[in-house]
Amino acid sequence: MHTNRLILIIDDDIDDIEVFCEAVIDVDHSAECCAANDGYEALNMILNELKTLPSYIFLDLNLPKMDGLECLSILRAESKLQSVPIIIYTSSSAPNDMYESKHLGANYFLRKTSDYKTLCDEIALIMKTDWNQMLVESKLTSNFL
Repeated sequence: MHTNRLILIIDDDIDDIEVFCEAVIDVDHSAECCAANDGYEALNMILNELKTLPSYIFLDLNLPKMDGLECLSILRAESKLQSVPIIIYTSSSAPNDMYESKHLGANYFLRKTSDYKTLCDEIALIMKTDWNQMLVESKLTSNFL
C-alpha cells in the first residue's frame, strides 16, 4: 500500500467511525484516519484545517445539519477536490440514494456492514483502485445503478 494516506470519514455515529478507522489502519498501517461528525465540520476541516487533502473521503448520507447528498454536492464543487475519490458509506440501500450519489459525483457506494472482514476487503479494494483510470466496465460499477 501507499504511504501517508489521509482518510476522512464523515459520519455522526461514533461506533461506526471507530470500526471504520480501525479497518483502515488494518488495511494500510501507514494510513491516517480522521473524522468529521457532519458536513459543515468536514468542509471546515478540508478547507481550513488539514495540511494535506484527504486521499479518500468516506461520506455517510444520514448526517445532522447537512445531509450527505448536499455535502457531496458542495465537495464536488470544490476544484481542489476534483481528483479525490468520494465514497458514500451508508446503511442505505435505496436505489434513489445510489442514483443521486452517482449523479452528484460519488465514485463508489459502499453499504455499511457489521462484518469486519468484509469492511476491510472493501476498503482494500477501494484503496488499490486507480480512480483516475476507472472504467465503466469495472467491477466496482455494480455498486451504482
